[in-house]
Amino acid sequence: MPHRLPADLHCPRIKTTPNGPELSRIVAGMWRMTEWDMTVDQRIAFIEQCLALGVTTFDHADIYGSYGVEGLFGEALGRKPSLRDQMQLVSKCGIKLVTPQRPQHSIQHYDTSASHIIASSEESLRQLQTDRLDLLLIHRPDPLMNFDEVAEAFSALRKSGKVLHFGVSNFSRHQFESLNRRIALATNQVEFSPLQTAPMFDETFDGLQDLGVAPMAWSPLGGGRLFNGTDAAAENLRLVINGIADELQQPFASVVFAWIMQSPSRPIPLTGTGRIEAISVAVAGTRFTLDRSDWFRILRAARGHEVA
Repeated sequence: MPHRLPADLHCPRIKTTPNGPELSRIVAGMWRMTEWDMTVDQRIAFIEQCLALGVTTFDHADIYGSYGVEGLFGEALGRKPSLRDQMQLVSKCGIKLVTPQRPQHSIQHYDTSASHIIASSEESLRQLQTDRLDLLLIHRPDPLMNFDEVAEAFSALRKSGKVLHFGVSNFSRHQFESLNRRIALATNQVEFSPLQTAPMFDETFDGLQDLGVAPMAWSPLGGGRLFNGTDAAAENLRLVINGIADELQQPFASVVFAWIMQSPSRPIPLTGTGRIEAISVAVAGTRFTLDRSDWFRILRAARGHEVA
């Protein structure tokens, strides 16, 4: 029997840093929007349902959907412009895909040059049909990345009013701190779930907590593997999480989201679904805290050995 979610569900908000953007505690990830096969009216309705839940932050990247997602979302904003001031828009840049949509790209590669960062941001604004991004992230570390050049591009975008805050994605602690010394960064978006616990042990979360920066967490459900993975690690985790969910009378995914958000670094999880019911379950995870022993039961299952 499905769990009955509270009728008054509403997602709280969180500032990523004292001077950073205020985001919803659960972020709606848009990377699969081209797969949802929604009409523009259905996209508008989905956005409105997210906003009604308090999920006001929408995560994009220029490359999502082979450079197609931002345009789909922007079409909805263009049809109903009043939605824009009710939300925060996040996007990423720095990867060039080989795709028919970009015939000039001959090899997939990173590009964090100032010219590409600025051009990508301006194209994201055009596609999203907005005049500003609330948060822009460098999508992946680039072996040819020049920290000073990236900081100068960020400064130029801020001065022009095109981007309000900046961050990175998938950066190591050292890479984050190297760029953060040049320009204040609002977040580091990394993969984190019970199936991917590395950020808790490779200094990523420690370093961010030390700086007072909240990370964003992509793939919080392990790309669905927590639900349907047939490997021993996924099956064991599923058994443990199901047991805790039954004890708490909470949905399985709500327990996972609560587990993620309990880290003192204050991770902000991203969803990856076009189903408002699944987003509601994520929001429900903001309403309770796991007992420390239950939290460690999940970690023990995640790592496959005792933690003390």
